[in-house]
Amino acid sequence: MTSQFIVTKEHRRFAEFADAVRKQNTIGVCFGPAGVGKTLSARRYAHWDSIGPFIARWAARSEDDTKIYAAAHRARTVFYTPEVSATMRALQDDLRHDMIRTERCIEEHLVLHGGHVDHAHGPNPSLLELIIIDESERLTGNAIEWLRDQYDRTGIAMILIGMPGIEKQFTHYPQLYSRLGFAHQYRPLGHDELLFVLQRQWRKLGKTLDPDDFTDAQAIAAVERITRGNFRLLERLLPQIQRVLKINELDVITNDVVEAARSTLVIGTT
Repeated sequence: MTSQFIVTKEHRRFAEFADAVRKQNTIGVCFGPAGVGKTLSARRYAHWDSIGPFIARWAARSEDDTKIYAAAHRARTVFYTPEVSATMRALQDDLRHDMIRTERCIEEHLVLHGGHVDHAHGPNPSLLELIIIDESERLTGNAIEWLRDQYDRTGIAMILIGMPGIEKQFTHYPQLYSRLGFAHQYRPLGHDELLFVLQRQWRKLGKTLDPDDFTDAQAIAAVERITRGNFRLLERLLPQIQRVLKINELDVITNDVVEAARSTLVIGTT
């Protein structure tokens, strides 16, 4: 099964949260268990699956680049994941690199559409509006203070993403904590959303899913029990279901098929 982004209620809630952080020009914290979709939503919001590789490659320009410029202009956002045990210098260099190149993409869009750009040195807060930091647990105390200082100096809003408890960890940094404007909990998929996702995935297999059918209801219950609404685990389980069907030449996704697919996975607790 190909991985295609599904706009869930939780993603819409994240987008509303990010919009509010930008509008209020503040710092927000987003927390939730591993695998619920925090990173996917943040990358989607920032258009980072297209912008990220583009600014990393930074090759000769082409006509297709206008789509990237337009995406950067719409998002006005940088998405960044610090490396494990990253040094302060690496954090500063990497983030500034991404900010400056994203800003250049926004400038290109404005120029193409007759806008005027002041070529200031360094990131321009009038162009960039939001920085999203994923895996915030990796940040050292000095890195957190540097990010807070960047917020004060540039006025660019910021979202820090992490596991549950990350919002409490920031209480140890009073200057940062006093600037937090919003906290957002990213929750697992509820029953209705899980059903919505499964119906889409069943269709990709050329099958229908009827919650009122006893066999389908059992399969849905098994998926819900195994994944507990965890999006990442669901994405791992679905290809295994497809594999079990193919190997055994089956046409119907039953509780036994789901359990057989589950047996091939290593499922930890988060």
